[in-house]
Amino acid sequence: MGAAVPERASEGPRRAGSEPGPAAKAVGTGNRVTPRFRIAPATPAHAEDTRAIYNREIETGTATFEMSPRTVADQLEWIAEHSGIHPAIVAVVANEVGEPRVVGFGSLSPYRPRPAYSTTVEDSVYVAEEFQGVGVGRALLEELLRLAEAHGFHAVIARISGDNDASVALHVGCGFEMIGTEKEVGRKFGRWLDVVCMQRLV
Repeated sequence: MGAAVPERASEGPRRAGSEPGPAAKAVGTGNRVTPRFRIAPATPAHAEDTRAIYNREIETGTATFEMSPRTVADQLEWIAEHSGIHPAIVAVVANEVGEPRVVGFGSLSPYRPRPAYSTTVEDSVYVAEEFQGVGVGRALLEELLRLAEAHGFHAVIARISGDNDASVALHVGCGFEMIGTEKEVGRKFGRWLDVVCMQRLV
């Protein structure tokens, strides 16, 4: 489960694959801008940045129902598990001195272990807090959908915490349909949490 990505469906990111660099065009209101970023496969070099993004959601959010922060070893193992047909990808910008920084990541994972489910996958997308709402999440999800089709999958499932309206809107904007709600199946921060299930065929 995942998708800590408050995105407005009408926002368009820069083309995936563009080189990282200074902020580009303005979107929305105020001084919010769409950063120049590129989408790339996740590698061990991205372990620390992706771990930091994910651990923040473990500790403060409900986009994941995990409760224990990941170690670097955990994240390296996760990246290794997502280096084949079930890929992980990252959104990378250049920091103030031109070094790459991961500001979001996503993955496709097996939906269920039994063989008949092998053509179905589950997506997850996470974006660093300060880069939410500027198109990074949408670019990651669109690339995951492209990879799902390229790898021969037929259905992509999103399982989203019921309080994450922005993630639901992002998935609707990328062609997902609501297929049901699992009522009060999770408990975190002393609250019962629903899980919204969405689906798109590719």
